[in-house]
Amino acid sequence: MDCLREIEGKQAHDPIFIEKMNKSSSYSSSRCLCVPGPLIVGAGPSGLATAACLKEKGVPSVVLERSNCIAPLWQLKTYDRLRLHLPKQFCELPLMGFPSDCPTYPNKQQFVDYLEAYARKFHIKPRFNETVSQAEYDATLGFWRVRSVGLKGKAMEYVCRWLVVATGENAEAVVPEIEGIGEFGGDIRHTSLYKSGEEFRGKRVLVVGCGNSGMEVCLDLCNHNARPSLVVRDTVHVLPREMLGRSTFGLSMWLLKWLPLRLVDRFLLIVSWLMLGDTARFGLDRPWLGPLELKNLSGKTPVLDVGTLAKIKSGDIKVFAFRQ
Repeated sequence: MDCLREIEGKQAHDPIFIEKMNKSSSYSSSRCLCVPGPLIVGAGPSGLATAACLKEKGVPSVVLERSNCIAPLWQLKTYDRLRLHLPKQFCELPLMGFPSDCPTYPNKQQFVDYLEAYARKFHIKPRFNETVSQAEYDATLGFWRVRSVGLKGKAMEYVCRWLVVATGENAEAVVPEIEGIGEFGGDIRHTSLYKSGEEFRGKRVLVVGCGNSGMEVCLDLCNHNARPSLVVRDTVHVLPREMLGRSTFGLSMWLLKWLPLRLVDRFLLIVSWLMLGDTARFGLDRPWLGPLELKNLSGKTPVLDVGTLAKIKSGDIKVFAFRQ
């Protein structure tokens, strides 16, 4: 076998396994590592939590990350003012909570610091700058074969019995095709490239999309004396971040222990109407389904308002609703 083998665990002493490896000619073209436990793709919160829980059970693992740091979505692709929209107790990873002096809604840097401390505590050392290019199950070997490409095109191949994909649901930027965008001479950027409204001070900015990110970017632009407008292409549930002295999410989870989902949805909408008013008056029509039912069926998350709606009501943010 021409490749470099770093075999750990009982596979190193399994002659049948070694014979199968030797017969697999594709291993001669790249460096090869046999992983004694699961291979985890992605060093975000889910990947770190999986690695920590496995280690706690005595199961070793290898974590691959295409970027040069843990939680790259948080570190590299989020705006400066970002905070957790949910209280910290709902966002902590298994086996380790947030520091006691951390605020209820940690900011971006506090969350990253927590994740880095988590990785240190459980001795999780991801292999950075490795992008998985292919993963396939080899029925001959009875193992997964995962190929990655590192810096300068360096190829690597991993052989493992278990593969965990923890790449996240928002890892890739999705940019819609907009007619006439080629003739637009201004700056166009995805939210993942937006950092602060400071560079837009005094400018008119059109924000496309009314999810949590779009709404908060509009608020950030307002706070930096820009003039944002918001394009709303769909219905959306806007809920207060807190109601009745508790986080809306936490209150919802508690109510669901005693009441059916649709009744909890009705409660949330009544309280939201009392606190926020009729959002349809400002171009933010609500869906027919309640916020929790819609989340369960489609994955669409309700917007937790952190001050944007007040700016819409005052006219500082203009809303343009385009229904399909």
